[in-house]
Amino acid sequence: MTLISVGVDHEHASLEFLERTTVLEREWSKVLRSLVSHRNIHEAVFVSTCLRTEVVAVVDRFHGAIEEITTTLCEATGLVASDFEDHLTIHFDRGVATHLFSVAAGLKSVVPGEFEILGQLRRALDLASDEQTAGAELTELFRRAITTGRRVRAETGIARGTTSFAQAAVSMALEELGDQLDGADVVVVGAGQLATGIVKSLLSGPRQLTRLTLSNRTITKAEELRDTLHDDRLTIAPLEELVDYTSSARLIFVAVEVATPLIARAQFEHCTQPLLIVDLGLPRAVDGDVAGLANVRKVDISDLRTRVELALDDRHGAVEAARQIVLDDVEKFLDDQRERGAAAIVSELREYFDEVVASEMKRRERELADLSEEQREVVRSLLRSVVAKIAHRPTVALKDAAGMDQGIRLTEATRNLFDL
Repeated sequence: MTLISVGVDHEHASLEFLERTTVLEREWSKVLRSLVSHRNIHEAVFVSTCLRTEVVAVVDRFHGAIEEITTTLCEATGLVASDFEDHLTIHFDRGVATHLFSVAAGLKSVVPGEFEILGQLRRALDLASDEQTAGAELTELFRRAITTGRRVRAETGIARGTTSFAQAAVSMALEELGDQLDGADVVVVGAGQLATGIVKSLLSGPRQLTRLTLSNRTITKAEELRDTLHDDRLTIAPLEELVDYTSSARLIFVAVEVATPLIARAQFEHCTQPLLIVDLGLPRAVDGDVAGLANVRKVDISDLRTRVELALDDRHGAVEAARQIVLDDVEKFLDDQRERGAAAIVSELREYFDEVVASEMKRRERELADLSEEQREVVRSLLRSVVAKIAHRPTVALKDAAGMDQGIRLTEATRNLFDL
């Protein structure tokens, strides 16, 4: 069996295409069940973030599995296979570990070193475990990747300064508006992980906001966040009343997951003062037409990505150190994987030989009836010794070739020869 990953991400696909391939969280379980229903896919984890839609799987036939994964992505997104042809990023075997460990380390994030990805990988694995689509191999792979991600953040400076998508978004707004936010009203739409990070960054930031209004489709979730933070500036507003708060707002963050735009142009046509809208939804949650309004300026994830890239000059050393940790940990993971793979087939082979000895001793029991127990043990020991010598060379060959193509062929041959 082979380990592969197939997906689209912000490094190899446009923001517009990523919007089209976003799968809402309520559909993730369905995607997992669809994946493992295919004949070539034995294990699967589905990773979906605002800038990444990806399947990591243990499969039989490489090309057959890619077709099956693409089919599942088409079902989940409403696209056709040809839409994915120039956008899919595919890794296999060693490349999967290197890729996933790099993702966990924050090396493939818009904000290098950002910590949200660790939680996203953890949730992806937990869901796959709940749906029983992640077996021992993928569980170990993801756990080791997450451990590497934590190690990178502890041992390098990659997480120095802005370490989350939320912090980067707030920093961008602060840079854009500066002291215009002193005494200003700010609105945050959403109450999930990203929105929570934005609210915390704003309330603890250098600018003294007059009021921060939190608006969400599920009002109780917004209230829970308010009750946790205990800040008098934080108020809650139903989503349908959002227009009443935008008239006085200087800054609006939108951080929600929606299939179609949630906020329309009409909600901002009344604005008589300058307003900056930061749309972090993917698909984007604010109607693109708002950019044409006189007092409204809208920025989104693509703007955030550009600004982060310009600010990375002082962290190149940390990025290189993080890459070295990833390479070291991948090598250690693969070594351990080879040892586990060899240990499993060697153990099965030895158990088979032990069963042969026991079976022959039992079959010849009548012929050995005149022997004492000590003499029987000598015969048993002799048989085991002969069998061990016969098994020695294939055992060494299996261990030496573990993890390589030759090892896969030897393992399959051994299983076929001894019916393991």
